[in-house]
Formats: sequence, C-alpha cells, structure tokens
Amino acid sequence: MTMVTHRGGCHCGRIRFEVDAPANLELSDCNCSICAMTGYLHLKVPKSAFRLLQGEEQLTNYQFNTGVAKHFFCSHCGIKSFYVPRSHPDGVSVNARCLDPETITSTEISPFNGQNWEEHIHELSPLDG
Repeated sequence: MTMVTHRGGCHCGRIRFEVDAPANLELSDCNCSICAMTGYLHLKVPKSAFRLLQGEEQLTNYQFNTGVAKHFFCSHCGIKSFYVPRSHPDGVSVNARCLDPETITSTEISPFNGQNWEEHIHELSPLDG
C-alpha cells in the first residue's frame, strides 16, 4: 500500500498537522454521542504516522465518560481535528473532514456502532474506537 503525506488542521489554521496514510482513505463514521454531534469521520493511524506541526499551545483536551480518550480541540475555533482513542492510546484518530483535499484520491466510509462500543469492542480493527 502506497502511503502519502496528508496535511490538515483546524478551521482558523492555528493547528496544523501531517499524517501518513493511503491516498484512498478508509474512514469510520461513529454514532457515539460526541462523534455524532461533531460529524467526525475517523482516519485511524499509528502515533508514529502523525506529526503535529504547529499549535500545540492552542490545544485544549476534553475527556468524558471513562476519561481515557483524549479529545484535542483548538481553543480558538473549537474544531477537533484529531484525538487519542480510548481503545488504542498508542494511535491517533484524525478527523478526515480536517484534511486538505489535494492528496485524497477517494474515501470509503464504514459505519461504526459507537453507541454500543463496549458490546462491539471485539469487532474493532487495531485503531478503531
């Protein structure tokens, strides 16, 4: 699988990052409370494939429920462009809606039942959740 470097960030541009992933993106659309409310589309990658380029000082961390996932959002514009999922704290989930479109060839979106996350944990791929 050929990897490309995608760039992205938040709405105001204070947060910018790079992520190594295929040009043909496989994304998850989770129906849990926070993902459904924000319209988050998950691109899951190992931490080593994600690089925060700027804006670390602008990030605010929101944790809820179990307190394990680290939801980072821009303290200026409020956009959550990436987070550390609770199921795989060694990975990063990037919001595909925050990627610059130039390097994306296609997207395939699969639903994920995050409302019943605990019941479906066995169905998760290595970087889901």
